Amino acid sequence: MKLLNVGFGNMVSAGRIVAVIAPDSAPVKRMIQEARDRGRLIDATAGRRTRAVLMMDTDHVVLSAVQPETIAGRLQPEEA
Repeated sequence: MKLLNVGFGNMVSAGRIVAVIAPDSAPVKRMIQEARDRGRLIDATAGRRTRAVLMMDTDHVVLSAVQPETIAGRLQPEEA
């Protein structure tokens, strides 16, 4: 199981990530609120601004203060 750093020492299972999206649009904000209402929201921002939203296959939503491009780069397999 590969763990992915989503900022400030917080890790998520890389194999369970379905999507990494920006939090700016209204549908994403609505999805975040619905996850909060269901108790499925994980805030890993350490009080900072949310820059990326990770959708997990377990129906959890993870908020991260790291840019989506940075997270996507960390997901890429390391080339030897």
